[in-house]
Amino acid sequence: MPPEPIMDVAHLGHVELLTPKPEDSRRFFTEVMGMTESGQQGDSVFLRGWDDYERYSLQLTGAATSGLGHAAFRTRSPQALERRVAALLADGVAVARHDDSLGHGPGFRFRDPAGHLIELYHATEWYEAPPERRPALKNQPERYPARGVNLRRLDHFNTLGPDVRAAREFYQRNLGLRCTERIELDSGLETGMWLTATNKSYDMAMGREPDGIPGRLHHVTFALDSREAILQAADTFLEAGVHIENGPHKHAIQQTFFLYVYEPGGNRIELAHSGARLVLAPDWKTITWTEAERNKGQAWGLQLGESFRTHATPPSR
Repeated sequence: MPPEPIMDVAHLGHVELLTPKPEDSRRFFTEVMGMTESGQQGDSVFLRGWDDYERYSLQLTGAATSGLGHAAFRTRSPQALERRVAALLADGVAVARHDDSLGHGPGFRFRDPAGHLIELYHATEWYEAPPERRPALKNQPERYPARGVNLRRLDHFNTLGPDVRAAREFYQRNLGLRCTERIELDSGLETGMWLTATNKSYDMAMGREPDGIPGRLHHVTFALDSREAILQAADTFLEAGVHIENGPHKHAIQQTFFLYVYEPGGNRIELAHSGARLVLAPDWKTITWTEAERNKGQAWGLQLGESFRTHATPPSR
C-alpha cells in the first residue's frame, strides 16, 4: 500500500518581497494593484488582497536588492506544526524559531535545498476590517477595493533552483506537498515542478537556475476573479505606465491565464486566473511534460519573451 498522505500544511500564507525602492513598491501595490495596508514594522509594510483572510499576504521590506525574503506556509494545527518541524530536524535540516513576526505566532524557518528561506507557522491573526473597510457580506473579509487591479488573494510563488528534483523531493518528504505537474528533459534532467498543499493545483513552483545561483525568485502570483479581470488589468497597467512583460496568454502547464509585470523594485509579479482548475483526486498522478511538448510553447498566445528566461531576483550580475 502507498504511504499515508501528509496533510499537515494548509496553504501558502504570505511571501516577503525585498525591494530597493520601498516607497515606489508600496505605491505600486496599493494604488495600481489595489492592495490594502494592514501594518508596518521596522523596514517592512504589510499588505493584503481583499479576500485574504489573514492580516496580510505580502510583506514588503526595504533592502539593498530585490528578491524573496521568505515564503511562509500555515499548518493545519499546532500539532501539525510540531510534526513538520520534527520531520525537518530528523532529516538533518537546520530549523530556527522566529518569534517577532507581525500577525502570526511562532514561526520555524529553514532553507530549502535551493537556498530559499521558508517558514512554517500555525497561530495567526484573522483580519478585522476597520469600519470604513467592512464589507456588506459577512462571509467576505474586506470590502471590494474598487481601486486599480483589485487583487483578490495571494496565489503562489515561483522560485529557481540548481537541482529541481532534489528540491521537489525535499518538499514532498518533509512538508507532504504533492507534485501535480513537472518537466523532464530527454536527458532525464528535471527543469520544473509544481507543488500543492491542498486541492488548489499549485501553491509553489520551481524552475531550474541555469547559473547555479541559490535563492533566486522568478515571480510571485496574485489571483483575480476571471479572464476578463486579467484583460482589464492590462488596461490598468497601460494607463499607469507599467510595462507588461508577457501576456495576457494561457499557459499549457496548469492552464493558467496569465499576465506578467515588474514592480518598481524589480521583482516579477504575475496576475493569474486558473478557473475551476482544482485537483480533487486524492490519488492524482503527476503530469510529466517532455522536452518536445514544452518546445511547443504556451497553450495559445504569443511565446514568452527572452526576459522570462533570463530575469530573476536578485539580479545575477
